[in-house]
Amino acid sequence: MEPVVRVAVNVTFLRMDRPPAEAPPSLPPGFQLVRVAAPTVGFYRYLYDTVGGDYVWWLRRTLPDEDLASLLGDPAVSLYTLYAGGEPAGFFELDARGRPDVNLGYFGLMPHVIGGGVGYAFLRRAVDIVWRMNPRGMTVNTCTADHPRALPTYLRAGFRPVRQVREVWNVPTRLGLRIPEHLRV
Repeated sequence: MEPVVRVAVNVTFLRMDRPPAEAPPSLPPGFQLVRVAAPTVGFYRYLYDTVGGDYVWWLRRTLPDEDLASLLGDPAVSLYTLYAGGEPAGFFELDARGRPDVNLGYFGLMPHVIGGGVGYAFLRRAVDIVWRMNPRGMTVNTCTADHPRALPTYLRAGFRPVRQVREVWNVPTRLGLRIPEHLRV
């Protein structure tokens, strides 16, 4: 049996049933959003590991490269990268495999960008892209391992909580993730 660290989190599932009424804020000067047409596994892992490193993002780290490549090649899954001054500043992943709803599967900023005031404008880009797809609704979830401003930012964007569950994860120690003491079981 593989050694694991047991991590307890509260997961909040959120939903949006209509696009926000107000216009989105502009991205700050020097920021640009780019859809990655055919993301490589290496590029995706760089984004995922860097953005999620402080927030116990672990599931995709355990996915074999072939499975991740298949997921990234699915036309219902799309990846967008935020750039600042030519370098990655964050990313989000949209998953329309559950149509008519679209799920914001992953969303986050690189550590050097957090706190710079771009998060809400970046999230609104994701929300607006989804609503141009004409879904029935949009979903996302966040948990107590995520950045403390994640849930308030989702609420500000127009998501509403639909349920909350307590989960205990068995995070493989081989991943080398920093697990905050307050999340350990």
